[in-house]
Amino acid sequence: MQLIDIRKITGKIILKSGLHIGAGDTEMHIGGTDNPVIKHPYTQEPYIPGSSLKGKVRTLLEMESGLMARTKGEPVQARHLEGLNGEQKKKGEYILKIFGSSGAEAEAGAAYGLGPTRVSFADCPLNAAWREKARQNRWDYFEVKSENAIDRISGTARNPRFTERVVEGVEFDFSVSLKLLGEEEDELFEYLLDGLKLLEMDALGGSGSRGYGRIKFEFDDAELAQRFEERKPFTRGGEKS
Repeated sequence: MQLIDIRKITGKIILKSGLHIGAGDTEMHIGGTDNPVIKHPYTQEPYIPGSSLKGKVRTLLEMESGLMARTKGEPVQARHLEGLNGEQKKKGEYILKIFGSSGAEAEAGAAYGLGPTRVSFADCPLNAAWREKARQNRWDYFEVKSENAIDRISGTARNPRFTERVVEGVEFDFSVSLKLLGEEEDELFEYLLDGLKLLEMDALGGSGSRGYGRIKFEFDDAELAQRFEERKPFTRGGEKS
């Protein structure tokens, strides 16, 4: 294997609804929420961890490939490729080449020529221009959303929960790079674009089924933006681009 290129995608992530990526706090402070979002430790500004993007894009590609049923919900590993053929095997290999596999699977990975992890998702800080606009307009970065379970008999609320979200409209800088280890790996870049498209169609962070985490990508490269807009990542329900 030889490194022949590093493809980079840059642009912005724009929130189309409130985003919750949890901070993992183990205690609740007086006057605070019981479910805060992750913040930069110095500035207390919101950001999107690269690990959250990587994990959700990989999960969506594994769901679309049909491999999630085979792995029983575990991340796809090299051993799961045994006995596969055709399109599903190809997608499994793409996933493992792009996102990597366990070190314990090195021998099995070598048999399929997987090599090292190709993709790198950077943490996404606040966009500087948006930050300045928010400062001038005195916009808040966060909101606290109250949610309740409703008693079906009495119609009354119970078990209230207060969830912090980054507000709709906030913009973050986005950057992802993909190493290509051979001339035949151009298709990995296209498959990664499919994963980003699936994420835009789905949701990022927690509570996506309740409307949280809707996002839109805006790419710096106009040609790439057009290609992305036209992508149809499903092999069923539309012709794959």
